[in-house]
Amino acid sequence: MSRRLPPLNALKAFEAAARNLSFTKAAEELFVTQAAVSHQIKTLEEHLGLKLFLRKNRSLLLTEEGQGYYLDIKEIFNQLVDATDRLLARGAKGSLTVCLTPSFAIQWLVPRLSKFHELHPEIDVRIKAQDDEENSLTDDVDVAIYYGRGNWNGVEAYQLHKEYLVPLCSPFLLTGPKPLHAPSDLSQHTLLHDTSRRPWKAWMKTAGVRDVPVNQGPIFSHSSMVLQAAIHGQGVALGNSVLAKPDLDAGRLVIPFSHSLESKNAFYLVVREAQAELGKIVSFKEWMLSMVEQEEQE
Repeated sequence: MSRRLPPLNALKAFEAAARNLSFTKAAEELFVTQAAVSHQIKTLEEHLGLKLFLRKNRSLLLTEEGQGYYLDIKEIFNQLVDATDRLLARGAKGSLTVCLTPSFAIQWLVPRLSKFHELHPEIDVRIKAQDDEENSLTDDVDVAIYYGRGNWNGVEAYQLHKEYLVPLCSPFLLTGPKPLHAPSDLSQHTLLHDTSRRPWKAWMKTAGVRDVPVNQGPIFSHSSMVLQAAIHGQGVALGNSVLAKPDLDAGRLVIPFSHSLESKNAFYLVVREAQAELGKIVSFKEWMLSMVEQEEQE
């Protein structure tokens, strides 16, 4: 025997309209038009073969059948809300898998992770490093970090820091045998490249620097590698200001010239739309965004 369930969207519209005794307020609550609510109510009445509302003196009233039906389904809706709250509460603890590139994990997340654990000891964070970030939000992953422009389909994306590309080097290069005083001095040093030579070319152009050979120097597959090469005095890198922050703060790296190149890309915290309100994911998202806000105010 098949269940005679009414259309669920129509039922949702009826509950909101009956609770507010207003199609207008129901429409505002459901983010639809008043006409859409009216259509849903008509669909439900046709499905049930009963009149649910009456209009009297420009007021909306429930019929006797509508009143009884509302009292019954009101409890069902309340139970659904309670069940959802309990589910989200269970989702506020347990393990949380974060997938991100090795460089972002090493340079940004891992050094700060103890702060999250202090706030949320009930959540065990599992780090999964992966180079192919835009395909990393798999079924076994709760949160991913993407690098790009934030225009991915089917996900909620939250921008983290504003990104800048800045020259980076060991402090010893400032006072070495070939000291770095001006951008033109780069011609006497090895340029270190992070996956491509294009950023250095763009930086040179916007800084008005000529006669520095950009098509030379090693190319590294990971940002953390190019930063390590710069720390060890192997040349001058053009690095991401966010990823370089720990080494800049510790004095292992310095920015020899003030000119920076604003990046069109940025790091984003990414979650599936259906899980955006899950308790443990909300906790991690809010913590990351608050960390970013604090650091940008420093």
